[in-house]
Amino acid sequence: MQLYKNQQQKIYNSLSGEKEVFKPIHTGNVGMYVCGPTVYSNVHLGNVRTFMSFDMIFRYFLHLGYKVRYVRNITDVGHIVDDVDDGEDKIAKKARVEQLEPMEIVQRYTVDFHDVLNQFNCLPPSIEPTATGHIIEQIEIVNQIIEKGFAYERNGSVYFDVVKFNENNHYGKLSGRNIDEMLANTRDTDGQSDKKNPQDFALWKKAEPEHIMRWPSPWGIGFPGWHLECTAMSTKYLGETFDIHGGGMDLKFPHHECEIAQNEACTGKSPVNYWMHANMLNLNGKKMSKSTGNNLLPGEIYSGGSPFLSKAFSPNVARFFMMQAHYRSILDFTNEGILAAEKGFNRLMEGIDLLKELQPSATATLDISTWKQSCYDAMNDDFNTPILIANLFEGIKFVNLINDGKETLTASDLKTLSETLNTFTFDVIGIRDEKCAADNSEKLDGVVEMLIGMRNEARANKNFALSDQIRDQLLALGIQLKDGKDGTTFTA
Repeated sequence: MQLYKNQQQKIYNSLSGEKEVFKPIHTGNVGMYVCGPTVYSNVHLGNVRTFMSFDMIFRYFLHLGYKVRYVRNITDVGHIVDDVDDGEDKIAKKARVEQLEPMEIVQRYTVDFHDVLNQFNCLPPSIEPTATGHIIEQIEIVNQIIEKGFAYERNGSVYFDVVKFNENNHYGKLSGRNIDEMLANTRDTDGQSDKKNPQDFALWKKAEPEHIMRWPSPWGIGFPGWHLECTAMSTKYLGETFDIHGGGMDLKFPHHECEIAQNEACTGKSPVNYWMHANMLNLNGKKMSKSTGNNLLPGEIYSGGSPFLSKAFSPNVARFFMMQAHYRSILDFTNEGILAAEKGFNRLMEGIDLLKELQPSATATLDISTWKQSCYDAMNDDFNTPILIANLFEGIKFVNLINDGKETLTASDLKTLSETLNTFTFDVIGIRDEKCAADNSEKLDGVVEMLIGMRNEARANKNFALSDQIRDQLLALGIQLKDGKDGTTFTA
């Protein structure tokens, strides 16, 4: 159903600093690119909040009936340790420290990233490209920028000429920075590198002999700059100009600013219509930091293995907690806050369960249509999940009033109330329907028990080929059978 035709959305555009009516380039289609992780360590909770926020946005677009191409990259090369152009690649450094191949590091932490997001019920993107898989595209973009006169080669490295670009363009328009002030503040570093200007950034870096990750290029053996990969992959899969580019607030400068410059230098076009940035996550009023110990890993939430938490909390509760804050606001993660969120979450789930037991009446005393639109109005106002959740609790209030006999709804209105509560809770906010999952688990158990019975019958008939086939195919699905004196059991 194309609900978007009747719902006007407004999105806060970081480029203009204002909420703007969302008008996709192609009617009924949304192209969205979100900067993914650099896979050199376990994904931290602040990253999870960013990806969870864009998962919610992805879900709402899908609910409205848009066809969405959601691209989220994996940075597996090119991200320098200090986020500028000097130092060591983060993945190469980790590989050297642990004496592993870089791709072993990449594989380990990509799997961890996917596992964590799955715990929090995040949908996979439409495309998840890697930087190493697009080296050819990145080299071609560097060539084009050089041909346009906005980049130069020095000693095997290629740098973007920010000052040249800024003559007829605006470097700093996303972050609100002034190029003259930036140059003045860093002028004392002149002459210490191959750059013409301190603000120039690397498009391609020469690989020193000890550098593990390296590729041939027209400028010698090297590797791409961090900013370049997102320009290459976003334009390849979404076009030279696309609808939405998202990421964490920390990426606004220099990463996203450099992306804009690269795109405009290469194509002469503004690459993105709406820039969106999710804000940071604090812990007990302070910035999360591994070095200070003020840190909380995603797994510690549902294992309860953190000194900052009084108990374990389900990923559902953690997701609900994060959705109670607007994606553009700073969120402070505290034990007291998630305990309160757990109470609210349980009240919401209990209300949705109670709704199934309500009986319709001949007349309605509540205006469900207006309440339903208020849920859409909240999401249409720059994805305002705190207001949406307040409206969902208003719906639960209706449920309790009807259950107490103080209000009534017709069968049609009850259906609307139920569908709206379930849609926004499970499909949009992204809470996993654990009761439904439990029901499916019981069905799966029944199917496995049936197959065990068939296997036992095959063994009794000495049909060992069929018996082994059932065992092996279940094992391939992650279900291991264990034969014992009391019969056959299984683990999944």
